[in-house]
Formats: sequence, structure tokens, C-alpha cells
Amino acid sequence: MAKCFSFTATRDWCFRLSFSRAGLRSTTSDLGDGTVMHCWIPRAHKEDKPNLLLLHGIGANAMWQWADFISPLIARFNVYVPDLLFFGDSYTTRPERSESFQAQCVMRMMEAYGVSRMNVAGISYGGFVAYRIAEQFPAAVERLVLCCAGVCLEDKDMEDGMFQVRSVEEAMSILLPQTPEKVRELVRISFAKPINTMPTCFLNDFIDVMCTEHLQERRELIMALHKDRKLSDLPKITQPTLIIWGELDKIFPLELAHRLKRHIGESAELVILKDTGHAINAEKPKEMCKYLKSFLLDPLPQNEKSCNDNKID
Repeated sequence: MAKCFSFTATRDWCFRLSFSRAGLRSTTSDLGDGTVMHCWIPRAHKEDKPNLLLLHGIGANAMWQWADFISPLIARFNVYVPDLLFFGDSYTTRPERSESFQAQCVMRMMEAYGVSRMNVAGISYGGFVAYRIAEQFPAAVERLVLCCAGVCLEDKDMEDGMFQVRSVEEAMSILLPQTPEKVRELVRISFAKPINTMPTCFLNDFIDVMCTEHLQERRELIMALHKDRKLSDLPKITQPTLIIWGELDKIFPLELAHRLKRHIGESAELVILKDTGHAINAEKPKEMCKYLKSFLLDPLPQNEKSCNDNKID
């Protein structure tokens, strides 16, 4: 019998409605080379507001990861929320899979909207892309927020036992789950206090709606992140940067937060959220939003930033 109701599709529709009611509209930009980017943009751009670009992680499309943040942010910022390539309605026929290519496509999209100067915030994979935007387009980025983004990981970290998994293949089987048990495993390692009861029918529905499209391309995105990655190859950035991390992150352990802080140097501030895992946007959205707004609107004096390594919420 054909499935007549999808909880995941219904929730996705509700997110679309909430984004629209908040003052955003859904748009697509054809970049002209086989690349199409979808983005939620302000229905009315206000010149007296700073611009804020929000970049999502691997888990789902942009709406699912930023839904709790739109209402508190849209009053103070012109908010732009794109789907990265191979998520939502964004895709490319080009073969590139690096976060640098994602960054270039995002910036071409923002240029099409007439936005040349912005703050950028990225969660997890979105943080990798945000870092590359700051590196490649330094004049365009005012301030940067990196949330649980293992930008400073190296390919040897997996061999050294830093992660819960022992290979990239194992990581992809969890990050891109194709069975209910893999979804449960993803939740267990993403949350400090994971949900214990998740009906199989709901999980199968989530997989069908969110985890099957562009599966091979998403696998290639993850492989490109890890392949031959060395900290010595990572350029340093100079923009004021806020790093937000979950104390109990099992996907990108806390050591990577301290490594990132050391790599960027005095222009970076590190905030550690207590009793929080990788999914900080889901577990501590109010706290994360508080730090994000405070940093972007009222940043600390430059000489104080380097003293803030152990801030615990």
C-alpha cells in the first residue's frame, strides 16, 4: 500500500512556513555552469542591518538546522540561509567536491544578491565552508562563527584513535544513515543526552525523505574533507572569530576546538558549552544564539579575546 503520510515531509513543510512567516523567501540562483543554489533570503533587505550568512552541516537541509535561530536573528540581521550543494534544492553537474568549491559557489550566489560584505556562521560541515569563505574572500567577511567544525582535523587523527570510528567508510555509514539503526547510532554520538525512543517507521521515513537523494555526491563531500588533510596546509585567517563547541562532542572531539583556537590565534575566542554534544544547535539553541548575537553585535575588545578559552555555559 502506498504511503499516504510522511512525518518528515510534513515537518519540512512546517519549516518552510515558519521561514516564510519570519520574513524570508525561497529563491534559486543559476550560476551558469551547471550549478544551482537555493537560498532563503530577506523579503525586504534593510541597508541599516548587518548581513548574516548561515551555513548548515551534513545532517539535513538548511531549514532543519537553523529553524530555531531565524526568529531571534532576523530582527537584527539581514539573514541568508542557503542549502549547500547536494542538499535541499542546490546541486551541481561539476565534479568538484571540496569545501573550497562550496565556498566559491556560496559567494557567487551572494554576489548575485548584491551582498558584498557579511558575517558568516557555520555549523559542522558548514563551518568548513565558512572558514574557506573567510580565507578566500577576506574582504567580504567581517566576523566568523564556527560551531563544532573540525576544520583543523588531519587525516592521521583517525589512525591515532581520536574519533569514535576507525575509517572514513564507517563515518559515512553513520553520517549518511541508510538504516534505522544507523540513524539511532548517529543520534547517540551527536547528542550528550540522546533520545532513546525513536520508532522505526519514523526513522525509515526520515531516511526516505532526507538521506537518499545525492547520496553518492554527499559521500564524496565527506571523502574530500578527509583526504590528505594536514594542518600545515590550512591557511590562517585574520577575521575576528568565535568558536562554539560542545564539551562532550564525539564527532569532532574538544581537542579540535583547542587546536583551531591555537591555529587562528589571538583573533579567535572559544566558548565551550557544558554537557553538550555535537548537535549544539539542537541541544542548546538558546545558549548558542546568545553567544552568536553577543559576538556579532557587541564583540569583545581584541586584546580580551585571547583570554576567553575556557568559557563554560
